[in-house]
Amino acid sequence: MWARNLLFVGLILVGFAGVAAGLLSSDPIEHPTDFNPQRFAEPAARAIVEQVDSEFERYWQENELVPTASADNLTIARRLGLALTGTVPSLEELRIFETLPEKEQLEWYLSRLLEDRRYADYVAERLGRAYVGTEDGPFIVFRRRRFTTWLSDQIHQNTRYDKIVRSLISDTGIWTDAPAVNFLTVTVNPDNEGKPDAIRLAGRTTRAFLGMRIDCLQCHDDQLGNVSLGTAEEPRDGTQSDFHHLAAFYGGVNFSLFGVTDGDGDYKYKYLNAEEEETVARRPPFLAELVRDEGTRREQLANWVTHDQNKPFARAMVNRMWALLMGKPLVEPIDDIPLYGDYPPGLETLSAEFVEHDYDLRHLLRVIAETKAFRLDSRADFEVQPKHENCWAVFPLTRLRPEQVAGGILQATELTTIDAESHIFAQLQRFNDQNSFIQRYGDAAEDEFDERAGTIAQRLLMMNGKLVKEQTVQNPLFNATTQLAALAPTDEKAVETAYLAVLTRRPSAEELTHFAARLKDLSGDRRTQELEDLYWVLINSTEFSWSH
Repeated sequence: MWARNLLFVGLILVGFAGVAAGLLSSDPIEHPTDFNPQRFAEPAARAIVEQVDSEFERYWQENELVPTASADNLTIARRLGLALTGTVPSLEELRIFETLPEKEQLEWYLSRLLEDRRYADYVAERLGRAYVGTEDGPFIVFRRRRFTTWLSDQIHQNTRYDKIVRSLISDTGIWTDAPAVNFLTVTVNPDNEGKPDAIRLAGRTTRAFLGMRIDCLQCHDDQLGNVSLGTAEEPRDGTQSDFHHLAAFYGGVNFSLFGVTDGDGDYKYKYLNAEEEETVARRPPFLAELVRDEGTRREQLANWVTHDQNKPFARAMVNRMWALLMGKPLVEPIDDIPLYGDYPPGLETLSAEFVEHDYDLRHLLRVIAETKAFRLDSRADFEVQPKHENCWAVFPLTRLRPEQVAGGILQATELTTIDAESHIFAQLQRFNDQNSFIQRYGDAAEDEFDERAGTIAQRLLMMNGKLVKEQTVQNPLFNATTQLAALAPTDEKAVETAYLAVLTRRPSAEELTHFAARLKDLSGDRRTQELEDLYWVLINSTEFSWSH
């Protein structure tokens, strides 16, 4: 028995020693290979950022608005962590971050995130919601996890975005061996002879890849002028036939135990007020001249969607990546961008840059993160009006999505980084805890960028729920509060570390004085309890639950 007790004590001491080594020091962690402090000092890179900035400057002047000052680097780092990995920066990352020259900090952290598997997994989940939804889909023939894992692999490898989309639209094979075809198999409908649903696929194609709600035309012509097609010089209202001519590209798709294949069957549809169905020809709703008569029908559609002159394709992704970083899109709703008209500042310039740089997602995210609009403070020394947020003259305040709240809690209550390099048990524990929390907190599903209010149930879950309680209660190996109580050299350092871990900032002088005083002369369980209370207060603060 004594030997077992000694072993247990030894393990605790080893764990404490490991944590102590990284708790208050700046021991190195893996550095990004693509870290380049001079990246935006190069003329071409600087020019595109300055072009976007100048468009916003003119926009603010036209609307008689003065933008806020720039936010501090820690605040911007928190935005990046939440936007690209769904969690706050770890204390380990912040210790390295603060050893770097101020002008290099954000480039280092963003480079680290873009090479981190957490970024690929998180963005794949965000995009997967637009591509295949959030439901499990048809039993057996759809594998959502297989799909998002494949998509994460593509993002991690920084595969060209147009290549990814071409695979989604035109791939063939079995849903397990060719994961991209899950984009099709999720629509398999027993009422349609067990084949993928061409109408649903056409709707997904326009919303997810073109940022346009053409699917509202599937039942009748546009009566309200909501869908304008044609050209800017000769606009016209959309018609029911526009939608079904597009859906016809998915006609003839065969589905069996051998997977998805292309056939020669025609697409037929009975239009509103028609007496019988008719064969519908394949034709895109605009820019038909970009269609090449090569390859299968779906390959023709894929090539048209991703054509470098099909501007809605690039616009849609720029709008989505802007929303990912800023919390809301440039054009709202996110999948309802007009085919032509007056666009918000930055949209056309960023879209052209995205095409020019071969649909490189990392490059697009870097450019957006470098802009003045992204780096503005959410606070001001004047009264912020809705107009300021609508015109991007202040960084918009947005509620964290459920997975960001859960991810933030889990990372904030650990003093080491939870990532793909963490022990498999730590990763599994995080996965289970996060899923359980989201189930209770409420998932925003596909409409995750829509404005939403918090609920009483969500507040109660934060205040009294299992996750917050378990992550802050005493645990010498896996809990930040216990480790801080034992290892922080001073009361002030314990409070400062807690603020950095939870809120990614240092406490104000008043906050530091108040909480350090509560720790004075305390030891053992009483000291740990005070730090548990501090963590509970910070996690339940409004500041923690918002992107700002």
